[in-house]
Amino acid sequence: MVTRSSLDPIEEARARIRLRHAKAKPVHPGPGTLGKAAMRVTRRKAPKTGATISRLKLDWEDIVGEQLNRLCRPEKLGASRGGRMLTLKVIPAAAGLVQHQSEMIRQRVSVAAGGDITTIKLVQGPLPGMAYKPDTRVRVPLTRAQFEALQDSARGIEDEKLRAAIVSLGQAVLSANQE
Repeated sequence: MVTRSSLDPIEEARARIRLRHAKAKPVHPGPGTLGKAAMRVTRRKAPKTGATISRLKLDWEDIVGEQLNRLCRPEKLGASRGGRMLTLKVIPAAAGLVQHQSEMIRQRVSVAAGGDITTIKLVQGPLPGMAYKPDTRVRVPLTRAQFEALQDSARGIEDEKLRAAIVSLGQAVLSANQE
């Protein structure tokens, strides 16, 4: 075996020529993780700017806070003249409060969505996932003794209609408390 010095210029030139004409086999790193593949696919399909409505819905409570989350939800994210318009579904009783705070909501959503929300539109109606639940408590009628005690306590009221209303209210309160 002949040992050569790495300082030999002729040998280095020969090595460069061999490397120039040698064909290397590509090294494949393997399939990678499923998460990386999913990110590649979604990166191609996702919009280049701003957030999507599904991302806003997921992060809504973090963006506007717990109190406003109970009053309104994002429904649609669309285009408007100068940027994008966010449509919010609002409980009708809270529409005034949400409208009053709409500029603060717009600023927070703009920061979360990439700074391009220019308009907020409010649509009144019930919020999804907050269906009306009727009162399912079982009302137990008053016993005879309870009803008589209630009427005795209201005997001092001279107006007949007022006395009947007070007795009716007392019945409702006492029967609701007996569960």
